[in-house]
Amino acid sequence: MQGKIVKGIAGFYYIHVVGSGVYECKAKGIFRKEKIKPLVGDNVDIEVIDGYEKTGNIIRILPRKNELIRPAVANIDQALVVFAVTRPSPHFNLLDRFLVMMESKRIPVILCFNKEDIAEDVQIETLERIYSGCGYPCVFTSALKQRNIGRVKELLSGKTTAIAGPSGVGKSSIINVLQPEANMETGDISRKIERGKHTTRHSELFPIDGDSYIMDTPGFSSLYISDFEKEELKYYFPEFGKYEGMCRFDGCSHTHEPDCAVKKGVSDGEIAVLRYESYKEMYEELKDKRRY
Repeated sequence: MQGKIVKGIAGFYYIHVVGSGVYECKAKGIFRKEKIKPLVGDNVDIEVIDGYEKTGNIIRILPRKNELIRPAVANIDQALVVFAVTRPSPHFNLLDRFLVMMESKRIPVILCFNKEDIAEDVQIETLERIYSGCGYPCVFTSALKQRNIGRVKELLSGKTTAIAGPSGVGKSSIINVLQPEANMETGDISRKIERGKHTTRHSELFPIDGDSYIMDTPGFSSLYISDFEKEELKYYFPEFGKYEGMCRFDGCSHTHEPDCAVKKGVSDGEIAVLRYESYKEMYEELKDKRRY
């Protein structure tokens, strides 16, 4: 039987099998021996021990198309990154770090800016200009007034989407609005893992319908990028792409060199100053990271 890991707590994994419900499984010892840890989002083969109690063992983890370390999840089709337009105002460097992390994993991102009902038009226009200008789809929502939630649902249809963002931006409210129509098996998951509710919050997958899942990930307040070298960073800022090969120096870092096409793009207003400042800060951080 094949299913998808929707949650893991204390060595138990909860496998959603479309049409059959949720099975509580242990992972076979071979995974420990081979140092493979099942991740939320993994597609797995299970053997059923008790069909009535819905218990079993994971016997095989199917090949992953991607995996993230923070949060520890696998097989993500896309990320929905939620920030508030205001209250709190977006922490741009944090947002850009998340975008860089997703770019480095080749995971498409949809940006969802919540609380548009209490925002000024100029705040919305600024965010739209900066991030649509980089090629990211932007949706402005109000979970409170349920504005544009239908558009979000369309974007999530048929995909496994990680929903991420800092605390206090309305991420949980959006998930709660998306979830009432989740099939009954979601309640089944909640009952089965009741005993895990007091533990640290882990990533968790919720089926919205047969082939659409949303993954709630713990809120983040900081994000360190260290999985790649400083020379790679420029490739994770999509708006720099059209300037490739136009700088005076091959291998230009776009930080201090003269006749840099990216710096000219910033001064001409083609590249947002906020984004360029994020780039420079991350570049310095990668430059200074300790070598072991």
